Amino acid sequence: MAQATFDKALVEAFGPSEGSALRIKQAVLVMLGIALLAISAQIKFPVPGSPVPVSLGTFAVLTIGAAYGPRLGLATIFGYMLVGALGFDVFASSTAELNGIEYMMGGTGGYLVGYLLATVALGWFARIGWDRSAPKMGVAMLVGNALIYIPGLLWLAALYGSDQPILAWGLTPFIVGDLLKLALAAMLLPAVWKLVGKARG
Repeated sequence: MAQATFDKALVEAFGPSEGSALRIKQAVLVMLGIALLAISAQIKFPVPGSPVPVSLGTFAVLTIGAAYGPRLGLATIFGYMLVGALGFDVFASSTAELNGIEYMMGGTGGYLVGYLLATVALGWFARIGWDRSAPKMGVAMLVGNALIYIPGLLWLAALYGSDQPILAWGLTPFIVGDLLKLALAAMLLPAVWKLVGKARG
């Protein structure tokens, strides 16, 4: 019975759970998630010498993955990428001149692939209840972050050449900021679950 209490992501714990009302709720959540991702990507800080800026995008991706679960989270990330592929300025470094597919095939392309992997992973961790515990959520966030960086760094190496300072471009400048974002995200989900529990109690 204990496992049965850990089979829902956060957004599945409230609101309608079946029928057309559920579909409406899911559609609204996807739209809100896309908006959150777009806004978070624009809160960024350039890193001198690196083609990839520091942004809140990873924080939003990991949080959405954990809160939405694997399926809805993946639908949201796909929706976000579709909006970006259509040419809208929703990515961290996209501009009026550089956007859409052309931008997605640039330096951040691998990280976008990593977003998909991380979303599924965080959704799965939520399914087994790790989003109820800050320490477990911290581990889950680290795994999700690694799943973003691995394809991101491989993409940079393929794009610019493995003889380039790939780690200096795409990893080391972001470690401290990412650890802070991970700590915040790891505390956020368990705190919200506690509020949900109190509201039901």
